[in-house]
Amino acid sequence: MKTILESIKDRRSIYALSDEKVLSEDKLEELVKEVAMHVPSPFNMQSQRVVLLTGEQHHKLWSIVLETLRKIVPAENFSTTEDKIKGSFDSGYATILYFEDQDVVENMGNQFPSYKENFIAWSAHASAMMQYALWTTLEAEGLGASLQHYNPLIDDEVKETWNLPKQWKLIAQMPLGKPIAPAGEKEFMPIDEKVRVFK
Repeated sequence: MKTILESIKDRRSIYALSDEKVLSEDKLEELVKEVAMHVPSPFNMQSQRVVLLTGEQHHKLWSIVLETLRKIVPAENFSTTEDKIKGSFDSGYATILYFEDQDVVENMGNQFPSYKENFIAWSAHASAMMQYALWTTLEAEGLGASLQHYNPLIDDEVKETWNLPKQWKLIAQMPLGKPIAPAGEKEFMPIDEKVRVFK
């Protein structure tokens, strides 16, 4: 089993995915639930919401994305879009949808009026922690994933298709599957420009 630091180093955006199952759907569900249970949130507000789509439900999501984009992408450019959707996202076997429950965020602001504006930013922080924790956990289990943002274009149809609460705000989509090609090279800025240490 990898260490946490190894998983952090190895986590990358993987776009070449196959639908060969690295984990069973039951094991994947268990992992998602475990991580979602324990990821922190400011004031323990627990505003994060996660939807796991596998099999045909996964493919249905990317069909929604594709048909939504078909209406707005010029016809002469659509083949590139279609190749990207089918070859990098739909080609996997599951997708995690990340949401923030806006009722929770608003209620927290009402409970703590002096922090009301902060809860909007803190909600984004909570979602980011959930995304990163799940992404790193998936990498540790041998899965590849990337983070996509087709919201708000698909929001209404996604909520209608899976009968999700209207107050859930879609933040991101994470297609996942078995990696069939490595990620590209990653450039790093000088660490001393990023981290300052005073002793």
